[in-house]
This record gives sequence, C-alpha cells and structure tokens, in this order.
Amino acid sequence: MSTKPKKPKPQLMVIGWIEHIALPDLGIPDIRCKIDTGARTSALHADDIERFGKDDEDWVRFGLRLKSHGPAMRIEAPIYDIRRIKNTGGIPQERIVIRTTVNLGGREWPISVSLTDRSRMKFPMIVGRSALKNQNIAVHTRHANLTRR
Repeated sequence: MSTKPKKPKPQLMVIGWIEHIALPDLGIPDIRCKIDTGARTSALHADDIERFGKDDEDWVRFGLRLKSHGPAMRIEAPIYDIRRIKNTGGIPQERIVIRTTVNLGGREWPISVSLTDRSRMKFPMIVGRSALKNQNIAVHTRHANLTRR
C-alpha cells in the first residue's frame, strides 16, 4: 500500500488583521483588506456586475474603484460558482464566485472570492478563513500590515 507523501507546510507567516494584498490575475497590484476569520469566503467589492458568455463559458465583468477619487477598473473573469453567502447582517445572498491568485507577504496561492457591493464597508475586500486554510498563517489581532515590514 503506497501512501501519498505529504506536501511540506510553508513556514509560519504571522499577518495583521489588516493587510495589503495583490490579485495579479485581476490586474490589482495592491488592495487594502481586512483579514476576517469569522467569514468563510473572501469577498471583493464589485460595481455593475454583469454576466456574459465567452468561449462557451460563463464569465463576469465588474467595476472596482481602488481609491474613492480614482478611476474605476473594469475586470473580467470566468465564473467559478454561484453560492448563497450570508452578508454581514446574516442574510443569505446569491453571489458570483471567481477563482484568482492572491499574493500576500510574497507568497501566492489560488483563492475563491465572492463579488458583492462593499461600498458601505470600510474595506473593499475581506479575506476569509478558506483563503488562509493550509497556508500556515496566524493572524495577529492587535497588529496591522505585518507583511509590509
């Protein structure tokens, strides 16, 4: 009986409750986010969400403004899933979920991100616990931006 060798764990990385990340597949070099281990799924602010077909696949197009006075980006990505996800008030919403690469502290890995209107929230993105799973990451709740030092 052969056993599959375990993949070595990455070195422990301690991050703050606020961090700056990149989403290179989406052309986002730097976005301020809240690390929210109370949320299962990560969420990204999106305006004007529009589904469309491309190469016989379902895609989504949406707007993202990184700075309140800056220009809006138009981003396109394949739809990974459509899920019922509870909002901050605990009310389930149907949301489009995409897969993308996250870069945090020099490490990169794939994550799922739901698209929703976060215009009333302090952070344009939250990183949920599913995105941190198997990455050997600890969140320091009293510090911010630990990966930028």
